[in-house]
Order: sequence, then structure tokens, then C-alpha cells
Amino acid sequence: MNIQNDQILAVRPSKTIYREGNTVVKSFNASFSKSDVLNEALNQSRVEETGLNIPRILEVMTIDGCWAFRADYIPGKTLQQLMTENPDKMDAYMELFVDLQLEMHSKTCPLLNKLKDKMHRKISETDLDATTRYELHTRLESMPKHTKLCHGDFNPSNIIITDEGVPYILDWSHATQGNASADAARTYLLFKLAGADKEAEMYLRMFCKKSDTAMQYVQKWMPIVAASQSVKRKDSERELLLRWANVCEYE
Repeated sequence: MNIQNDQILAVRPSKTIYREGNTVVKSFNASFSKSDVLNEALNQSRVEETGLNIPRILEVMTIDGCWAFRADYIPGKTLQQLMTENPDKMDAYMELFVDLQLEMHSKTCPLLNKLKDKMHRKISETDLDATTRYELHTRLESMPKHTKLCHGDFNPSNIIITDEGVPYILDWSHATQGNASADAARTYLLFKLAGADKEAEMYLRMFCKKSDTAMQYVQKWMPIVAASQSVKRKDSERELLLRWANVCEYE
């Protein structure tokens, strides 16, 4: 596989994303399981059916023995790029960001995995002590069960704005159906992990106001999403995540 440098859009430890004409290929390395690749393509295909603006899956294939899939290429800039380039427009960009998330939460996608099931599994995979894991499992089980479409990694880098101003949501590998406040708690956490504390607080206030959700309710999800994020075992995130996950009453 010969990929030119100007084709490459992103490189991650387990995958390379590059452009071919009007399409994007996401190619995974040999250690990435076939079932995970097929699940991501299936998630994205199911979300397509909701009518949201997202890239369409065009094919799933193997390249040099590694699994990959092809999707629409969406030209434009990420919302994160626009926020960085135009800090004076942050309020308007954040409002667009929250509105997109709320539009997504208005959709249902009944065949997606359930968020609660995924969270229980992630908590069990952490290296937290048994008492903390028990507290987290108990808290999670007590939370209301919803069936809203949740992204699982909703951050400004996963939003593309075309030159015409049309927003598209990317990267559906973590999509589930579940409680919108859990999705919001993860977005807040992602801002915090990126060191964007001001943006995190602006986001949370705006999300709660627009969705008429009590801030305390979103905060109840914080230890749960912090624990689930900790299974990635990134050293740079570990201290913050463990501090949040170990707090029985975060709020």
C-alpha cells in the first residue's frame, strides 16, 4: 500500500486515515480485531439511517491483509480548528456544538449497543479497587435508562464544517443508545482532559440550559465516564481520571 504524505489526514497508534479522491479510507493495523472494524462500520451505517449529516460508509475491505473501510470525504475544517483560529467566535461555535449534540440526542437507533452495558463492562476492566468498582456499578445501575443516540466521543475535533457552513459529525466507533447526560459528561471530561477548562465549563452550562437538565444530574455521571475512560491507560490522563472515579459523591 503506497500512501503519499499529502493523502494522510490522521495517524493513530492502531490506524491510518487517508484520502483517495472523494473518499476517505480508515485502515487498521494487523493487531486490530476484525470484529471491532466491522462493528465500527456497522455503527456508522446504522447512524446514517437516522438522517443526521455524517459520512456514508461505502465499502469494507482488506488492504495488504489489514481491515479497512471507505467513507465519504467531507471537505472543510474541524470545529476545533475554527475555535482555535477564531477565539472571538467561541460563544457561537459552542452553541452550534451543543445544538448538534442535542439534535443527535433527539434520534434513536435501536440496534446499537446499550450505553449501560458498555459502561458496566468498562468499569469491570479498570484497575480500580473492588470497593470503588462496586460503588460505580451500583451508581450506574441506579441511573435512568434512556434510548437516545449517544456518540461517546463528541468533541469539536469530530465535527467538520464545510465551506458552505454545513456541519457533519465524524467517528462513530463509540456510538451507543442510552442516557444523553452520560454523553454530555464524557464531552465535558474530554474538554478537561485537553486542558480546556474554560470551554468545559461553558459547554456544561450551555448544555444544561438548552436541554433543561440539572447540572447535578450530569455530574452524577462524571465518576462513571472517568472510570470508563481510564481503561485506555494513558499516563497523561491517569491522575485526573482516578481522582474523579474514586470520588463516591463527585458533586
